[in-house]
Amino acid sequence: MYDARSAYVATAVETAAPARVITLLFDRLLLDVDRAATALAAADAPGATGHLQHAQDIVAELMSSLDEHAWDGGPGLMSLYGYLFSTLVEAGVHADAEKVAECRSIVAPLAEAWHGAAASLTQTAPAPAPAASGLLGVG
Repeated sequence: MYDARSAYVATAVETAAPARVITLLFDRLLLDVDRAATALAAADAPGATGHLQHAQDIVAELMSSLDEHAWDGGPGLMSLYGYLFSTLVEAGVHADAEKVAECRSIVAPLAEAWHGAAASLTQTAPAPAPAASGLLGVG
């Protein structure tokens, strides 16, 4: 069955700038961690596990897309992603609300930093050059 919303979201992600994709991933990662915390508070360990597994998938994607040799902070960020991944696994295996809270304390500032970086990229991007006169017979 055709799902218009899914198609729209897929197209939006596929055509988004790389910085936007990262912010989308972090937004969803934060949502998954928050949903896992809510599920654990409601004694829904299986529900929490599903959200934590999705969060692990996102962190795995972030890890696989990071070129840690591209900049000095790359190895540190990869190490942080690795720690976050293993903490998400532990939180899911043990239905540990404290581990989920620890993950949130890591993800929230990272999400904020990536949003700030993405915003600064859009502010410093050069404006497109005006079209040359006569281009396509216009002007």
